[in-house]
Amino acid sequence: MAILGVSKMRLSRRIRATISAVIVMIMVVQGQLASAERIKDIATVDGVRSNQLIGYGLVVGLDGSGDQTTQTPFTIQSMRNMLAKLGVVVNDNVTPQLKNVAAVIVHAELPPFTRPGQTIDVTVSSIGNSKSLRGGSLLMTPLKGVDGQLYALAQGNLVVSGFGAEGADGSSVAVNVLNSGRIPNGAIVERAVPSPFGDEPKLLMSLNSPDFTTALRVAASINDNLGPGVAKPLDGGTVEIKAPLDPGDKVAFVSLVENLSVKPGSAPARVIINSRSGTVVIGSEVRVSPAAVAHGNLTVSISENYQVSQPAPFARRGETVVTPESNVTVEQEGGRMFYIDPGVTLKDLVEAVNRVGAAPGDLVAILEALEQAGALRAELIVI
Repeated sequence: MAILGVSKMRLSRRIRATISAVIVMIMVVQGQLASAERIKDIATVDGVRSNQLIGYGLVVGLDGSGDQTTQTPFTIQSMRNMLAKLGVVVNDNVTPQLKNVAAVIVHAELPPFTRPGQTIDVTVSSIGNSKSLRGGSLLMTPLKGVDGQLYALAQGNLVVSGFGAEGADGSSVAVNVLNSGRIPNGAIVERAVPSPFGDEPKLLMSLNSPDFTTALRVAASINDNLGPGVAKPLDGGTVEIKAPLDPGDKVAFVSLVENLSVKPGSAPARVIINSRSGTVVIGSEVRVSPAAVAHGNLTVSISENYQVSQPAPFARRGETVVTPESNVTVEQEGGRMFYIDPGVTLKDLVEAVNRVGAAPGDLVAILEALEQAGALRAELIVI
Protein backbone atom coordinates (compact mmCIF):
# COMPACT_ATOMS: atom_id res chain seq x y z
CA MET A 1 0.00 0.00 0.00
CA ALA A 2 1.72 3.12 -1.22
CA ILE A 3 0.55 6.64 -0.62
CA LEU A 4 1.97 8.03 -3.85
CA GLY A 5 -0.88 9.36 -5.95
CA VAL A 6 -2.30 11.63 -3.30
CA SER A 7 -3.70 14.84 -4.79
CA LYS A 8 -5.25 17.85 -3.16
CA MET A 9 -8.40 15.80 -2.52
CA ARG A 10 -8.76 14.19 0.88
CA LEU A 11 -7.61 10.62 1.38
CA SER A 12 -10.26 8.00 0.78
CA ARG A 13 -11.86 6.15 3.64
CA ARG A 14 -10.00 3.02 2.67
CA ILE A 15 -6.61 4.73 2.95
CA ARG A 16 -7.62 6.34 6.23
CA ALA A 17 -8.61 2.94 7.59
CA THR A 18 -5.31 1.53 6.36
CA ILE A 19 -3.38 4.27 8.18
CA SER A 20 -5.31 3.51 11.37
CA ALA A 21 -4.50 -0.19 11.01
CA VAL A 22 -0.82 0.60 10.44
CA ILE A 23 -0.76 2.79 13.55
CA VAL A 24 -2.14 -0.07 15.64
CA MET A 25 0.39 -2.46 14.14
CA ILE A 26 3.21 -0.02 14.86
CA MET A 27 2.13 0.27 18.49
CA VAL A 28 2.34 -3.51 18.84
CA VAL A 29 5.72 -3.71 17.10
CA GLN A 30 7.13 -0.90 19.22
CA GLY A 31 6.49 -2.93 22.34
CA GLN A 32 8.67 -5.70 20.89
CA LEU A 33 11.52 -3.46 19.69
CA ALA A 34 13.00 -2.39 22.99
CA SER A 35 16.32 -1.37 21.41
CA ALA A 36 14.69 0.63 18.59
CA GLU A 37 13.98 4.35 18.66
CA ARG A 38 11.22 6.46 17.19
CA ILE A 39 12.02 8.47 14.10
CA LYS A 40 10.89 11.64 15.89
CA ASP A 41 13.68 11.10 18.45
CA ILE A 42 16.49 10.80 15.91
CA ALA A 43 15.32 13.10 13.10
CA THR A 44 13.48 16.37 12.44
CA VAL A 45 11.39 17.68 9.55
CA ASP A 46 13.15 20.34 7.50
CA GLY A 47 11.52 23.74 7.93
CA VAL A 48 10.05 22.89 11.34
CA ARG A 49 12.42 24.87 13.52
CA SER A 50 12.57 27.57 16.16
CA ASN A 51 13.67 31.15 15.52
CA GLN A 52 15.68 33.43 17.80
CA LEU A 53 14.33 36.85 18.80
CA ILE A 54 16.16 39.71 20.48
CA GLY A 55 15.33 43.20 21.72
CA TYR A 56 16.59 46.11 23.81
CA GLY A 57 14.53 47.48 26.70
CA LEU A 58 14.41 49.04 30.15
CA VAL A 59 13.67 47.49 33.53
CA VAL A 60 12.17 49.92 36.06
CA GLY A 61 11.08 49.72 39.69
CA LEU A 62 14.42 48.51 41.09
CA ASP A 63 15.30 49.21 44.72
CA GLY A 64 18.34 51.40 44.06
CA SER A 65 20.18 48.58 42.26
CA GLY A 66 19.91 50.01 38.75
CA ASP A 67 22.60 51.29 36.42
CA GLN A 68 25.04 53.95 37.53
CA THR A 69 24.26 56.59 34.96
CA THR A 70 27.77 58.06 34.98
CA GLN A 71 29.08 54.82 33.48
CA THR A 72 26.06 53.81 31.38
CA PRO A 73 25.01 56.87 29.35
CA PHE A 74 22.85 54.74 27.06
CA THR A 75 20.44 54.19 29.95
CA ILE A 76 19.82 57.93 30.24
CA GLN A 77 19.50 58.24 26.45
CA SER A 78 16.95 55.40 26.32
CA MET A 79 14.95 56.93 29.15
CA ARG A 80 14.90 60.34 27.45
CA ASN A 81 13.69 58.81 24.18
CA MET A 82 10.94 56.85 25.92
CA LEU A 83 9.70 59.85 27.91
CA ALA A 84 9.72 61.99 24.77
CA LYS A 85 7.43 59.49 23.04
CA LEU A 86 5.09 59.69 26.03
CA GLY A 87 4.99 63.49 25.80
CA VAL A 88 7.42 64.23 28.65
CA VAL A 89 10.28 66.56 27.75
CA VAL A 90 13.43 66.36 29.88
CA ASN A 91 15.79 69.32 29.77
CA ASP A 92 19.10 68.40 28.14
CA ASN A 93 20.97 70.28 30.87
CA VAL A 94 19.52 67.95 33.51
CA THR A 95 21.19 64.58 34.10
CA PRO A 96 18.68 62.35 35.89
CA GLN A 97 20.00 59.89 38.47
CA LEU A 98 18.24 56.71 37.43
CA LYS A 99 19.12 54.37 40.27
CA ASN A 100 15.92 52.38 39.75
CA VAL A 101 16.33 51.81 36.00
CA ALA A 102 18.50 49.29 34.16
CA ALA A 103 19.16 48.78 30.45
CA VAL A 104 18.65 45.15 29.42
CA ILE A 105 18.77 42.80 26.47
CA VAL A 106 15.70 40.60 26.04
CA HIS A 107 15.89 37.38 24.06
CA ALA A 108 13.44 34.58 23.38
CA GLU A 109 12.87 31.54 21.20
CA LEU A 110 9.88 31.50 18.85
CA PRO A 111 8.72 27.87 18.47
CA PRO A 112 7.53 26.60 15.08
CA PHE A 113 3.87 27.04 14.12
CA THR A 114 3.35 29.74 16.79
CA ARG A 115 0.42 31.96 15.87
CA PRO A 116 -0.21 35.65 16.67
CA GLY A 117 -1.75 36.09 20.09
CA GLN A 118 0.13 33.21 21.71
CA THR A 119 2.68 33.87 24.45
CA ILE A 120 6.30 32.78 24.85
CA ASP A 121 8.83 32.97 27.68
CA VAL A 122 11.56 35.62 27.61
CA THR A 123 14.93 36.01 29.32
CA VAL A 124 16.06 39.45 30.50
CA SER A 125 19.77 40.22 31.10
CA SER A 126 21.42 43.43 32.24
CA ILE A 127 23.97 45.02 29.89
CA GLY A 128 25.01 47.85 32.23
CA ASN A 129 26.35 47.78 35.78
CA SER A 130 23.09 47.07 37.54
CA LYS A 131 23.65 45.04 40.70
CA SER A 132 20.29 43.30 40.71
CA LEU A 133 17.09 43.07 38.65
CA ARG A 134 15.06 41.65 41.52
CA GLY A 135 11.68 43.32 41.85
CA GLY A 136 11.94 45.06 38.47
CA SER A 137 9.41 45.28 35.65
CA LEU A 138 10.27 45.16 31.97
CA LEU A 139 8.66 47.89 29.89
CA MET A 140 7.25 47.15 26.45
CA THR A 141 10.12 45.80 24.37
CA PRO A 142 9.90 44.90 20.65
CA LEU A 143 11.49 41.55 19.83
CA LYS A 144 12.87 41.22 16.32
CA GLY A 145 14.24 38.39 14.23
CA VAL A 146 17.39 38.24 12.15
CA ASP A 147 15.46 39.83 9.25
CA GLY A 148 14.76 42.95 11.35
CA GLN A 149 11.00 42.33 11.45
CA LEU A 150 9.03 42.59 14.69
CA TYR A 151 7.63 39.23 15.82
CA ALA A 152 6.71 39.74 19.48
CA LEU A 153 6.25 42.33 22.25
CA ALA A 154 7.64 41.62 25.74
CA GLN A 155 6.55 43.19 29.02
CA GLY A 156 6.03 42.06 32.60
CA ASN A 157 7.48 41.47 36.04
CA LEU A 158 10.79 39.65 36.31
CA VAL A 159 11.40 36.45 38.22
CA VAL A 160 14.98 36.46 39.58
CA SER A 161 16.16 33.32 41.34
CA GLY A 162 19.28 34.89 42.85
CA PHE A 163 19.71 36.44 46.28
CA GLY A 164 22.18 39.03 47.51
CA ALA A 165 23.00 41.04 50.63
CA GLU A 166 25.51 43.81 51.28
CA GLY A 167 26.88 45.20 54.53
CA ALA A 168 27.78 48.76 55.48
CA ASP A 169 31.51 47.97 55.33
CA GLY A 170 31.23 46.96 51.66
CA SER A 171 31.18 43.18 52.24
CA SER A 172 28.54 41.33 50.24
CA VAL A 173 27.27 37.84 49.51
CA ALA A 174 25.36 36.65 46.45
CA VAL A 175 23.65 33.38 45.54
CA ASN A 176 23.15 32.61 41.84
CA VAL A 177 22.96 35.47 39.32
CA LEU A 178 21.08 38.63 40.25
CA ASN A 179 21.35 40.59 37.00
CA SER A 180 19.40 38.12 34.88
CA GLY A 181 15.83 36.86 35.12
CA ARG A 182 12.90 35.42 33.20
CA ILE A 183 9.30 36.37 32.49
CA PRO A 184 7.09 33.31 31.94
CA ASN A 185 4.70 33.99 29.05
CA GLY A 186 6.18 37.48 28.99
CA ALA A 187 5.90 38.13 25.25
CA ILE A 188 2.89 38.15 22.95
CA VAL A 189 3.52 36.94 19.40
CA GLU A 190 2.56 39.55 16.81
CA ARG A 191 3.63 37.80 13.62
CA ALA A 192 3.92 34.17 12.54
CA VAL A 193 7.00 32.84 10.79
CA PRO A 194 6.15 31.44 7.33
CA SER A 195 6.61 27.68 7.16
CA PRO A 196 7.00 25.63 3.97
CA PHE A 197 5.50 22.60 5.70
CA GLY A 198 2.04 22.87 4.13
CA ASP A 199 3.12 23.76 0.58
CA GLU A 200 5.77 21.21 -0.35
CA PRO A 201 4.73 17.87 -1.92
CA LYS A 202 7.78 16.23 -0.38
CA LEU A 203 9.20 16.22 3.13
CA LEU A 204 12.85 16.09 4.07
CA MET A 205 13.80 14.39 7.34
CA SER A 206 17.19 15.44 8.72
CA LEU A 207 18.95 13.07 11.11
CA ASN A 208 20.20 14.59 14.34
CA SER A 209 23.41 12.54 13.99
CA PRO A 210 24.13 11.91 10.30
CA ASP A 211 24.85 8.27 9.60
CA PHE A 212 24.47 6.35 6.33
CA THR A 213 23.27 3.20 8.05
CA THR A 214 20.64 5.06 10.06
CA ALA A 215 19.41 6.95 6.98
CA LEU A 216 19.05 3.68 5.07
CA ARG A 217 17.15 2.06 7.94
CA VAL A 218 14.81 5.05 8.32
CA ALA A 219 13.88 4.89 4.62
CA ALA A 220 13.46 1.11 4.81
CA SER A 221 11.19 1.36 7.85
CA ILE A 222 8.95 3.92 6.12
CA ASN A 223 8.75 1.86 2.94
CA ASP A 224 8.00 -1.34 4.84
CA ASN A 225 5.05 0.28 6.63
CA LEU A 226 3.71 2.67 3.98
CA GLY A 227 4.71 1.01 0.74
CA PRO A 228 7.72 0.93 -1.58
CA GLY A 229 8.94 4.19 -3.03
CA VAL A 230 7.53 6.46 -0.32
CA ALA A 231 10.95 7.31 1.11
CA LYS A 232 14.51 7.31 -0.16
CA PRO A 233 17.77 8.42 1.45
CA LEU A 234 19.45 11.35 -0.27
CA ASP A 235 22.66 11.24 1.76
CA GLY A 236 23.88 10.21 5.21
CA GLY A 237 21.77 12.83 6.96
CA THR A 238 18.65 13.36 4.82
CA VAL A 239 15.68 11.19 3.85
CA GLU A 240 13.13 12.36 1.25
CA ILE A 241 9.50 11.36 1.83
CA LYS A 242 6.50 11.74 -0.50
CA ALA A 243 3.58 13.20 1.42
CA PRO A 244 -0.06 14.24 0.81
CA LEU A 245 -0.73 17.81 -0.27
CA ASP A 246 -3.75 18.36 1.94
CA PRO A 247 -2.56 19.99 5.21
CA GLY A 248 -4.78 17.85 7.42
CA ASP A 249 -3.70 14.65 5.73
CA LYS A 250 -0.09 15.73 5.87
CA VAL A 251 -0.27 16.19 9.66
CA ALA A 252 -1.67 12.66 10.06
CA PHE A 253 0.97 11.34 7.66
CA VAL A 254 3.88 12.94 9.55
CA SER A 255 2.43 11.71 12.86
CA LEU A 256 2.46 8.20 11.44
CA VAL A 257 6.02 8.50 10.12
CA GLU A 258 7.58 9.97 13.25
CA ASN A 259 6.20 7.17 15.42
CA LEU A 260 7.80 4.40 13.35
CA SER A 261 10.55 2.49 15.13
CA VAL A 262 14.09 2.34 13.76
CA LYS A 263 17.24 0.81 15.15
CA PRO A 264 19.99 3.42 14.58
CA GLY A 265 23.35 2.40 13.23
CA SER A 266 26.22 1.83 15.61
CA ALA A 267 28.20 4.90 16.59
CA PRO A 268 31.75 5.26 15.20
CA ALA A 269 34.55 3.81 17.29
CA ARG A 270 35.86 6.79 19.22
CA VAL A 271 37.82 7.54 22.36
CA ILE A 272 37.04 10.99 23.78
CA ILE A 273 39.59 12.59 26.14
CA ASN A 274 38.92 15.80 28.06
CA SER A 275 42.36 17.31 28.54
CA ARG A 276 41.15 19.70 31.26
CA SER A 277 39.29 17.33 33.56
CA GLY A 278 41.04 14.08 32.68
CA THR A 279 37.76 12.40 31.72
CA VAL A 280 38.09 9.50 29.29
CA VAL A 281 35.06 8.04 27.46
CA ILE A 282 35.53 4.91 25.35
CA GLY A 283 32.86 3.94 22.82
CA SER A 284 31.41 0.45 22.74
CA GLU A 285 32.78 -0.21 19.21
CA VAL A 286 36.41 0.39 20.17
CA ARG A 287 38.69 -2.56 19.39
CA VAL A 288 42.38 -3.13 20.00
CA SER A 289 44.80 -5.20 17.92
CA PRO A 290 47.32 -7.53 19.60
CA ALA A 291 49.70 -5.46 21.74
CA ALA A 292 51.80 -5.69 24.90
CA VAL A 293 51.70 -2.77 27.33
CA ALA A 294 54.01 -1.96 30.24
CA HIS A 295 53.43 1.13 32.32
CA GLY A 296 55.24 2.40 35.38
CA ASN A 297 55.95 5.69 37.13
CA LEU A 298 59.41 7.14 37.68
CA THR A 299 59.72 9.52 40.64
CA VAL A 300 62.82 11.69 41.24
CA SER A 301 63.07 13.40 44.65
CA ILE A 302 65.64 16.04 45.58
CA SER A 303 65.97 17.28 49.14
CA GLU A 304 68.35 19.89 50.55
CA ASN A 305 69.75 19.76 54.10
CA TYR A 306 71.95 22.46 55.55
CA GLN A 307 74.78 21.66 57.99
CA VAL A 308 76.45 24.30 60.18
CA SER A 309 80.23 23.96 60.73
CA GLN A 310 81.71 25.91 63.65
CA PRO A 311 85.32 26.12 64.94
CA ALA A 312 86.23 24.38 68.19
CA PRO A 313 85.63 26.24 71.47
CA PHE A 314 88.34 28.81 72.34
CA ALA A 315 89.92 28.35 68.85
CA ARG A 316 91.78 31.38 67.59
CA ARG A 317 91.16 30.60 63.95
CA GLY A 318 88.15 29.49 61.93
CA GLU A 319 84.67 30.76 61.21
CA THR A 320 81.14 29.46 61.13
CA VAL A 321 80.26 27.99 57.71
CA VAL A 322 76.88 26.72 56.40
CA THR A 323 77.34 23.75 54.06
CA PRO A 324 74.44 22.38 51.94
CA GLU A 325 73.87 18.63 51.67
CA SER A 326 71.76 17.35 48.76
CA ASN A 327 70.02 13.98 48.65
CA VAL A 328 68.74 12.66 45.31
CA THR A 329 66.58 9.53 45.25
CA VAL A 330 64.98 7.81 42.30
CA GLU A 331 61.97 5.52 42.75
CA GLN A 332 60.29 3.54 40.02
CA GLU A 333 57.05 1.67 40.53
CA GLY A 334 56.98 -1.86 39.35
CA GLY A 335 55.19 -1.54 36.02
CA ARG A 336 53.72 -4.87 34.97
CA MET A 337 53.36 -5.78 31.32
CA PHE A 338 50.05 -7.16 30.12
CA TYR A 339 49.04 -8.61 26.78
CA ILE A 340 45.97 -7.49 24.82
CA ASP A 341 44.34 -10.19 22.72
CA PRO A 342 43.23 -9.36 19.18
CA GLY A 343 39.80 -7.75 18.85
CA VAL A 344 39.14 -7.28 22.56
CA THR A 345 35.97 -5.47 23.59
CA LEU A 346 35.58 -2.34 25.67
CA LYS A 347 35.06 -4.40 28.83
CA ASP A 348 38.26 -6.36 28.25
CA LEU A 349 40.27 -3.20 27.58
CA VAL A 350 39.07 -1.51 30.77
CA GLU A 351 39.81 -4.61 32.85
CA ALA A 352 43.32 -4.88 31.35
CA VAL A 353 44.10 -1.25 32.14
CA ASN A 354 42.72 -1.56 35.67
CA ARG A 355 45.02 -4.53 36.34
CA VAL A 356 48.03 -2.22 36.24
CA GLY A 357 46.30 0.38 38.42
CA ALA A 358 46.43 3.17 35.84
CA ALA A 359 45.05 6.57 36.81
CA PRO A 360 43.13 8.68 34.24
CA GLY A 361 46.31 10.46 33.20
CA ASP A 362 48.10 7.13 32.76
CA LEU A 363 45.16 5.77 30.77
CA VAL A 364 45.45 8.68 28.34
CA ALA A 365 49.15 7.94 27.87
CA ILE A 366 48.40 4.25 27.21
CA LEU A 367 45.67 5.06 24.66
CA GLU A 368 47.90 7.54 22.83
CA ALA A 369 50.70 5.00 22.70
CA LEU A 370 48.32 2.34 21.35
CA GLU A 371 47.16 4.73 18.62
CA GLN A 372 50.73 5.55 17.61
CA ALA A 373 51.48 1.83 17.46
CA GLY A 374 48.48 1.31 15.18
CA ALA A 375 46.83 -1.04 17.66
CA LEU A 376 43.87 1.18 18.61
CA ARG A 377 41.01 0.67 16.16
CA ALA A 378 39.27 3.94 17.00
CA GLU A 379 39.45 7.67 16.47
CA LEU A 380 41.19 9.44 19.36
CA ILE A 381 39.59 12.85 20.00
CA VAL A 382 40.96 15.34 22.54
CA ILE A 383 38.55 18.10 23.61
